[in-house]
Amino acid sequence: QLQLVESGGGLVQPGGSLRLSCAASGFILDYYAIGWFRQAPGKEREGVSCISSSDGSTYYADSVKGRFTISRDNAKNTVYLQMNSLKPEDTAVYYCAVVGKFTCYSDYGSRGDYWGQGTQVTVSS
Repeated sequence: QLQLVESGGGLVQPGGSLRLSCAASGFILDYYAIGWFRQAPGKEREGVSCISSSDGSTYYADSVKGRFTISRDNAKNTVYLQMNSLKPEDTAVYYCAVVGKFTCYSDYGSRGDYWGQGTQVTVSS
């Protein structure tokens, strides 16, 4: 069964950091581009970042550029989202999903298959 499982969320103060993990089971992440998404209460889901498997190319939402870094460890079948300088507006449930074969495209935010259950990130003092 194809499955993605997110972990690493939690409560952090503004300016703090968290690293989210997206672990795949039932399929090999090497073949897929993976995206991170988030959804805050009362808001639509938005694409946060995406990483290709073909060449490691990445996309970031403007709101997280320079603060978040996406990476992947194919040996561990896992994709990560390092989040630094967190702000209260980053509070949301974060999800990962398959967004295509091998390569991310700029419209990754409108794609998504095999969603995980999400992990809550709360930024508050």
